[in-house]
Amino acid sequence: MTAEPHTSRLRRPDRLRREALFLQMCRIRCTEEAIGRLWHDGRVSGEMHLGIGEEAAVAGVVAHLGDGDALALDYRSTPALVARGVDVTALLLEVLGAPGGLCGGVAGHMHLMSRPHLAAASGIVGAPAPLACGFGLAARSAGAGHVAVAFFGDGAVNEGMVMESLNLAVAWRLPVVFVCKDNRWAVTTRSAALTGGGLQRRLAAFGMPVARVDGRDVTRVDRAAGRAVALARAGHGPSVLLVSCPRLEGHFLGDPLVRLTSTLQALVPEVRPLVGQLRAQPGAPAAQRLRALLAISTRAARAGMERPGWGQDPLPRAASRLARDVADELARRARAEVDRALDDALAMAGAHA
Repeated sequence: MTAEPHTSRLRRPDRLRREALFLQMCRIRCTEEAIGRLWHDGRVSGEMHLGIGEEAAVAGVVAHLGDGDALALDYRSTPALVARGVDVTALLLEVLGAPGGLCGGVAGHMHLMSRPHLAAASGIVGAPAPLACGFGLAARSAGAGHVAVAFFGDGAVNEGMVMESLNLAVAWRLPVVFVCKDNRWAVTTRSAALTGGGLQRRLAAFGMPVARVDGRDVTRVDRAAGRAVALARAGHGPSVLLVSCPRLEGHFLGDPLVRLTSTLQALVPEVRPLVGQLRAQPGAPAAQRLRALLAISTRAARAGMERPGWGQDPLPRAASRLARDVADELARRARAEVDRALDDALAMAGAHA
């Protein structure tokens, strides 16, 4: 599963480009779902951080990268690696800890690297920013018009190394595009409660262009990324894409926050019938008890609706811009490709067991 040549993708008419982006999103989603199944089956130990919900943000940016461009990634790195053309079988083998994996089975899912693709990930929050600056400095020194892209979450913006990297990139006019995936959560805490001055204002304070983009819309991400990458290639320095990204699976698989809000939402229909029984029960006045139960019911409903990523899946939006049969065929094609890669990975991992 290798990526198509960079130049041919950029010259396609809009319809074909939308199809190519949707196919890439489907490949990413299918790969993440395959990793999720391996984790649920007990084949992968430890926490698992998936990038489900980030498909549009990743596909729309990586589509503008070619040979010689670099990627600095956070611990949700598999989406970008899939979009960059890294072999999916090698990715799955690495997650399984098999010798035939991308990094020999020793990197896990948070520290994936591919030297041929100039792509490296780190489990350290904020680490992609300084790494991208290093890539950007090397690219500028080489003078070939290459760029570096860093992906990190909104919670990482509070890390000192990110602030220093943004400053350095501007001061040295490095060809770097910083992509901040804003899902409004820092693990299980709302980012707004931790970020002084506002996220967009803080990023813009360094004097570089900052574009806020709806990360559920791959077309908008594609256009914004195209402008940012073009600026970097032309020697005009860094910029930031502040991309809103729904978190569909919580911070990690089995995230208790997602389980809690799901449980609360399920309890709402059970709480409401109790209201009718209030008048027959002794104790506090019925009106007081009614207000208390309604408050509980309302909070439960709101918690359910605030479930991370609720109703914000980017794939249906991308599919809606294609003919139904085309979208279905592209989704089937992606599923078949990843299923073959998964079968190969399991067979190879079994042979080494």
